[in-house]
Amino acid sequence: MSDTGERRRASDAPSLITELIDEETVQNIAQEAWSALIGCDEFLVPLPGGLPDDAVSSWVEVVGPWTGAVVLTCGRSTAEELSRCLLAEHAPPVLDPEDIEDGMGELANVVGGNVKAILPGPSVLGLPEVGTAPSAGAPDDVCRVDLLWRGQSLTITVQGSAGVPQPASHPHENEVPL
Repeated sequence: MSDTGERRRASDAPSLITELIDEETVQNIAQEAWSALIGCDEFLVPLPGGLPDDAVSSWVEVVGPWTGAVVLTCGRSTAEELSRCLLAEHAPPVLDPEDIEDGMGELANVVGGNVKAILPGPSVLGLPEVGTAPSAGAPDDVCRVDLLWRGQSLTITVQGSAGVPQPASHPHENEVPL
């Protein structure tokens, strides 16, 4: 069997996310997650809106043939309302910061897991993190979707890692089973 050049060689440059996924796919993944977790009558509208100064981000890293992060960013009040929806009838009158972090982390985990599932594999999904979003790599290795949920801005970014990824000493140590 001759080599047709279709297989990637270890020395080949990794693919850019824009070659692997598009905005419509990211939006569809997010909408499915919202319908399942937030409510079947909840919709994400593909319109850009400015993020407030108190923006909060949650993300999961994907490590594999493509390495980067799936990042959700919204205002703190939107993050609180999303977390309240996730907790449903179990939501306390006042949410603790940990409740908001857990809610945002869960959304990043579900969206990131579904993005990982359509990328070339095998890939490993990291644990969700909340805070200041990680730096993106090259501008052409970013797929960004600006959405509105209940009139509030929400951005989902699938972005390559800034810098060269370092191999983990235990590659499955932080893997989250789906």
